[in-house]
Amino acid sequence: MRKLAFGMNVSLDGYIAAPGDDIGWSTPSNELFQWWSDRVAATGLSLYGRKLWETMSSHWPTADQQPGATPAQVEFAHRWRDMPKVVFSSTISTVDWNTRLVAGDAVTEISRLKAGEGGSMDISGATLAAAAMRAGLIDEYVMVTHPVLVGGGTPFFTVLDNWVNLSLLETRTFPGGVLLASYETRR
Repeated sequence: MRKLAFGMNVSLDGYIAAPGDDIGWSTPSNELFQWWSDRVAATGLSLYGRKLWETMSSHWPTADQQPGATPAQVEFAHRWRDMPKVVFSSTISTVDWNTRLVAGDAVTEISRLKAGEGGSMDISGATLAAAAMRAGLIDEYVMVTHPVLVGGGTPFFTVLDNWVNLSLLETRTFPGGVLLASYETRR
């Protein structure tokens, strides 16, 4: 069975985006950017909701060709394009860059993918992750907490019907007071 992890940059008050989908507060240090890039390289399959897919696919496919692109940005762009991806959406009709589109029930498809062979999976996007969270499909939560309070926006966690007990896997501090905390779901 494949492991499913949900990891995002998070404000100290628990949001992955401030009002208006503003993520300007989460600009990573070079060290954190490299950590995210290495995570992409180690991921067997990435699952995206439409909104985050549109954000990522509007930049990373050609980021390595932009004037002034750093070696780390070039590396990330290559890794992102090469990584197999699944986008869950009923409102878009095409995807590209090693990506498959699923318009049906996300929980059913994620359950099928988890039961299959292959490397670990990452899930990204608040709405998609919330559905997987409520269905009990997430095995690991990775929060990269930035020292900022944004006061509202898109929350990392959704409302749950039951408690989810977790065990701490890892902590790490990055420049600027950014703290990584990774937790495994106890089943």
